[in-house]
Amino acid sequence: MPLQPSLPRLILASSSKYRKELLSRLHLPFEVLVPAIDETPQAGESPEMTALRLAQEKAFAVVEQVPDALVIGSDQVATLDGEQIGKPGTHINALAQLRKMRGREVVFHTALCLWDGRCADKAKAAQVENVRTFVTFRNLAEEELEAYLHIEQPYDCAGSAKNEGLGIAILERIESADPTALTGLPLIALTTMLRNAGVPFFNR
Repeated sequence: MPLQPSLPRLILASSSKYRKELLSRLHLPFEVLVPAIDETPQAGESPEMTALRLAQEKAFAVVEQVPDALVIGSDQVATLDGEQIGKPGTHINALAQLRKMRGREVVFHTALCLWDGRCADKAKAAQVENVRTFVTFRNLAEEELEAYLHIEQPYDCAGSAKNEGLGIAILERIESADPTALTGLPLIALTTMLRNAGVPFFNR
Protein backbone atom coordinates (compact mmCIF):
# COMPACT_ATOMS: atom_id res chain seq x y z
CA MET A 1 0.00 0.00 0.00
CA PRO A 2 1.50 3.38 -0.96
CA LEU A 3 2.29 5.77 1.87
CA GLN A 4 -0.13 8.64 2.29
CA PRO A 5 1.48 12.09 2.12
CA SER A 6 1.87 13.75 5.48
CA LEU A 7 -0.53 16.54 6.28
CA PRO A 8 0.87 20.08 6.10
CA ARG A 9 0.99 22.11 9.28
CA LEU A 10 -2.38 23.83 9.58
CA ILE A 11 -2.78 27.00 11.63
CA LEU A 12 -5.86 29.03 12.48
CA ALA A 13 -4.93 32.71 12.72
CA SER A 14 -7.61 33.74 15.17
CA SER A 15 -8.44 34.28 18.82
CA SER A 16 -12.09 33.32 18.23
CA LYS A 17 -13.39 30.33 20.17
CA TYR A 18 -16.21 30.06 17.62
CA ARG A 19 -13.82 29.65 14.69
CA LYS A 20 -11.77 27.15 16.67
CA GLU A 21 -14.87 25.05 17.34
CA LEU A 22 -15.92 25.18 13.70
CA LEU A 23 -12.51 24.16 12.41
CA SER A 24 -12.39 21.22 14.84
CA ARG A 25 -15.40 19.74 13.00
CA LEU A 26 -13.15 18.87 10.06
CA HIS A 27 -11.10 16.39 12.15
CA LEU A 28 -7.83 17.88 10.96
CA PRO A 29 -4.94 18.54 13.34
CA PHE A 30 -4.41 22.28 13.68
CA GLU A 31 -2.80 24.90 15.85
CA VAL A 32 -3.96 28.36 16.85
CA LEU A 33 -1.83 31.49 16.64
CA VAL A 34 -3.29 34.92 17.30
CA PRO A 35 -2.15 37.54 14.77
CA ALA A 36 -1.28 41.01 16.01
CA ILE A 37 -2.90 43.34 13.46
CA ASP A 38 -4.87 46.57 13.53
CA GLU A 39 -8.49 45.71 12.67
CA THR A 40 -9.64 49.31 12.19
CA PRO A 41 -11.52 49.84 8.89
CA GLN A 42 -9.73 52.12 6.46
CA ALA A 43 -11.26 55.36 5.24
CA GLY A 44 -13.53 54.84 2.25
CA GLU A 45 -13.29 51.07 2.49
CA SER A 46 -16.42 49.03 1.78
CA PRO A 47 -17.50 46.46 4.39
CA GLU A 48 -16.65 43.61 2.02
CA MET A 49 -13.18 44.99 1.34
CA THR A 50 -12.57 45.47 5.07
CA ALA A 51 -13.41 41.82 5.75
CA LEU A 52 -11.31 40.55 2.82
CA ARG A 53 -8.32 42.71 3.72
CA LEU A 54 -8.35 41.70 7.38
CA ALA A 55 -8.72 38.00 6.58
CA GLN A 56 -5.62 38.20 4.38
CA GLU A 57 -3.66 40.31 6.87
CA LYS A 58 -4.40 37.85 9.68
CA ALA A 59 -3.22 34.90 7.59
CA PHE A 60 -0.11 36.67 6.31
CA ALA A 61 0.90 37.82 9.81
CA VAL A 62 1.07 34.17 10.87
CA VAL A 63 2.70 32.96 7.63
CA GLU A 64 5.55 35.36 8.35
CA GLN A 65 6.10 33.50 11.64
CA VAL A 66 5.57 29.98 10.23
CA PRO A 67 6.56 30.14 6.54
CA ASP A 68 5.80 26.53 5.55
CA ALA A 69 2.32 26.27 7.03
CA LEU A 70 -1.20 26.48 5.66
CA VAL A 71 -2.76 29.41 7.50
CA ILE A 72 -6.45 30.21 7.79
CA GLY A 73 -7.48 33.83 8.26
CA SER A 74 -11.09 34.97 8.55
CA ASP A 75 -12.94 38.16 9.37
CA GLN A 76 -16.57 39.14 9.57
CA VAL A 77 -18.22 42.51 9.08
CA ALA A 78 -21.94 43.03 9.64
CA THR A 79 -23.72 45.82 7.78
CA LEU A 80 -27.06 47.57 7.93
CA ASP A 81 -27.81 49.90 5.03
CA GLY A 82 -24.11 49.74 4.15
CA GLU A 83 -23.01 50.86 7.62
CA GLN A 84 -20.63 48.58 9.50
CA ILE A 85 -21.87 47.05 12.74
CA GLY A 86 -19.09 45.86 15.02
CA LYS A 87 -18.91 43.81 18.21
CA PRO A 88 -20.94 45.67 20.86
CA GLY A 89 -18.63 45.04 23.80
CA THR A 90 -21.24 46.20 26.34
CA HIS A 91 -24.89 45.62 27.17
CA ILE A 92 -25.83 49.19 26.28
CA ASN A 93 -24.20 48.97 22.86
CA ALA A 94 -25.75 45.56 22.18
CA LEU A 95 -29.24 46.83 23.01
CA ALA A 96 -28.73 49.81 20.70
CA GLN A 97 -27.69 47.46 17.89
CA LEU A 98 -30.69 45.18 18.34
CA ARG A 99 -33.09 48.12 18.46
CA LYS A 100 -31.72 49.37 15.15
CA MET A 101 -31.82 45.93 13.50
CA ARG A 102 -35.21 44.59 14.61
CA GLY A 103 -37.45 43.93 11.66
CA ARG A 104 -34.56 44.68 9.29
CA GLU A 105 -32.20 42.69 7.08
CA VAL A 106 -28.52 42.71 8.03
CA VAL A 107 -25.78 41.52 5.66
CA PHE A 108 -22.86 39.64 7.19
CA HIS A 109 -19.66 39.55 5.11
CA THR A 110 -17.53 36.59 6.23
CA ALA A 111 -14.20 36.70 4.43
CA LEU A 112 -11.86 33.72 4.29
CA CYS A 113 -8.22 33.43 3.31
CA LEU A 114 -6.16 30.25 3.08
CA TRP A 115 -2.50 31.21 2.70
CA ASP A 116 -0.18 28.43 1.56
CA GLY A 117 3.26 29.22 2.92
CA ARG A 118 4.72 26.33 0.89
CA CYS A 119 3.86 28.06 -2.39
CA ALA A 120 6.94 29.41 -4.19
CA ASP A 121 4.86 31.87 -6.22
CA LYS A 122 3.67 34.35 -3.60
CA ALA A 123 1.17 35.83 -6.05
CA LYS A 124 -0.66 32.47 -6.06
CA ALA A 125 -0.20 31.60 -2.39
CA ALA A 126 -3.54 32.94 -1.13
CA GLN A 127 -7.05 31.71 -1.86
CA VAL A 128 -9.62 34.30 -0.87
CA GLU A 129 -13.42 34.38 -0.78
CA ASN A 130 -16.18 36.46 0.78
CA VAL A 131 -19.39 34.66 1.78
CA ARG A 132 -22.43 36.86 2.29
CA THR A 133 -25.22 35.94 4.68
CA PHE A 134 -28.54 37.79 4.71
CA VAL A 135 -30.16 37.81 8.14
CA THR A 136 -33.60 39.19 8.94
CA PHE A 137 -34.13 40.05 12.60
CA ARG A 138 -37.48 39.58 14.32
CA ASN A 139 -39.32 42.74 15.33
CA LEU A 140 -39.20 42.01 19.06
CA ALA A 141 -40.38 44.07 22.00
CA GLU A 142 -37.89 45.88 24.20
CA GLU A 143 -38.32 43.50 27.13
CA GLU A 144 -37.56 40.49 24.92
CA LEU A 145 -34.35 42.09 23.68
CA GLU A 146 -33.32 42.89 27.25
CA ALA A 147 -34.07 39.35 28.41
CA TYR A 148 -32.14 37.84 25.51
CA LEU A 149 -29.07 39.96 26.24
CA HIS A 150 -29.09 39.11 29.93
CA ILE A 151 -29.27 35.37 29.14
CA GLU A 152 -26.86 35.15 26.18
CA GLN A 153 -24.55 38.14 26.73
CA PRO A 154 -23.38 38.14 23.08
CA TYR A 155 -21.08 41.11 23.52
CA ASP A 156 -18.24 39.56 21.50
CA CYS A 157 -20.43 38.90 18.44
CA ALA A 158 -20.91 41.32 15.56
CA GLY A 159 -24.55 42.32 15.49
CA SER A 160 -25.16 40.97 19.01
CA ALA A 161 -26.69 37.76 17.64
CA LYS A 162 -25.11 34.46 18.63
CA ASN A 163 -26.99 32.28 16.15
CA GLU A 164 -25.49 29.03 17.43
CA GLY A 165 -27.15 29.73 20.79
CA LEU A 166 -30.32 31.47 21.93
CA GLY A 167 -29.69 34.18 19.36
CA ILE A 168 -31.43 31.98 16.79
CA ALA A 169 -34.71 32.96 18.51
CA ILE A 170 -34.29 36.62 17.61
CA LEU A 171 -33.78 35.82 13.93
CA GLU A 172 -36.58 35.41 11.40
CA ARG A 173 -34.65 34.30 8.34
CA ILE A 174 -31.09 33.34 7.30
CA GLU A 175 -30.02 33.09 3.65
CA SER A 176 -26.51 31.95 2.75
CA ALA A 177 -24.65 29.53 0.51
CA ASP A 178 -22.73 28.35 3.58
CA PRO A 179 -24.56 27.72 6.88
CA THR A 180 -21.37 28.04 8.95
CA ALA A 181 -20.44 31.46 7.56
CA LEU A 182 -22.64 33.35 10.01
CA THR A 183 -20.83 31.79 12.98
CA GLY A 184 -17.54 33.09 11.58
CA LEU A 185 -15.79 30.44 9.46
CA PRO A 186 -17.37 29.29 6.16
CA LEU A 187 -16.50 25.58 6.15
CA ILE A 188 -17.81 24.83 2.66
CA ALA A 189 -15.49 27.44 1.17
CA LEU A 190 -12.67 26.34 3.47
CA THR A 191 -12.90 22.66 2.55
CA THR A 192 -12.76 23.64 -1.12
CA MET A 193 -9.62 25.69 -0.49
CA LEU A 194 -8.00 22.92 1.55
CA ARG A 195 -8.72 20.40 -1.22
CA ASN A 196 -7.11 22.78 -3.71
CA ALA A 197 -4.07 22.82 -1.41
CA GLY A 198 -3.89 19.03 -1.44
CA VAL A 199 -5.32 18.32 2.01
CA PRO A 200 -7.20 14.98 2.13
CA PHE A 201 -10.28 14.63 4.32
CA PHE A 202 -11.07 10.93 4.23
CA ASN A 203 -8.02 8.96 3.05
CA ARG A 204 -5.48 9.65 5.77
